[in-house]
Amino acid sequence: MDGTDFLLGGIGSMAATLITNPLEVVKTRMQLQGELAAKGTYHKPYTSVVDAFITIAKKDGYAALQKGLAPSLCFQFILNSCRLGIYNTANEHGWTKQRNGNQSILKSAFWGATGGFVGSALASPFFMLRTHLQSQAKAEIAVGYQHQHTGMVSALKDIFKKHGIQGLYRGVAVTMPRALLGSGGQLAAFGYTKDFLERHPIVANQSDTFVSTVAGAVGGTVMAITMTPPDVIATRLYNQGVDAKGKGIYYNGVVDCFVKILKSEGVGGLYKGFWPHYMRIGPHATLVLLFFDELKSMRRKYYETK
Repeated sequence: MDGTDFLLGGIGSMAATLITNPLEVVKTRMQLQGELAAKGTYHKPYTSVVDAFITIAKKDGYAALQKGLAPSLCFQFILNSCRLGIYNTANEHGWTKQRNGNQSILKSAFWGATGGFVGSALASPFFMLRTHLQSQAKAEIAVGYQHQHTGMVSALKDIFKKHGIQGLYRGVAVTMPRALLGSGGQLAAFGYTKDFLERHPIVANQSDTFVSTVAGAVGGTVMAITMTPPDVIATRLYNQGVDAKGKGIYYNGVVDCFVKILKSEGVGGLYKGFWPHYMRIGPHATLVLLFFDELKSMRRKYYETK
């Protein structure tokens, strides 16, 4: 193991983001749709995942499906450099295994959550900027608070000028439950499944790529199921407007946001955007872990030939 694991984790996630970012745009719009409004009392410009794709492409243009790509790439690079680098370091030192050598779900979840928490906290400003830019739309299909940014760099400068570092890290507290439930569950499921398939092959002559793909798919599914509620809360907290003092105009924090969504929108409000989230996070998680394993394999073969 060397420091390149952190770099490879970041590169693998950026490659996956180029493919899955349009689903992130759809997910963000659907999570903000009907914010703090009771079911059936608001206009729904996006009625389904397919309808959202068509509506965004028709009204905002095809390029809008890649809105927020720059901050999304930055967020994913920092997040996955930390979480995959930390997790892989722990895994190669045997810190994720039981005494008999088998993978431990609890230990894997702990190191996955630790890496996810560190990465999410560091990358928090880019999550916020991604949300701001992806929610921007023409008035007839706009949802949520509309920030008037012209791009990532100008947004960073504007927010820092008005509210300082604190403004860039507004909403960072929501990264804790999001990372614990998302990264912990994903990497624990991935590590356990990969270890199981290596010890009990399900097909003849199964390749490392096959094992990584199946394990990544299982990890992605677990991640999508556990992560949607905190992801909705994160989207709401990051996207809300702020007053002159930098305080949110809708929510005071994670708990306040959770309570208000439950009261106004019911339990279903916490699962808004579930399907685009599931459709994105499954393939994204699979691709990230697949690319990461493939890059490590390429590095290993390179060193073996030297």
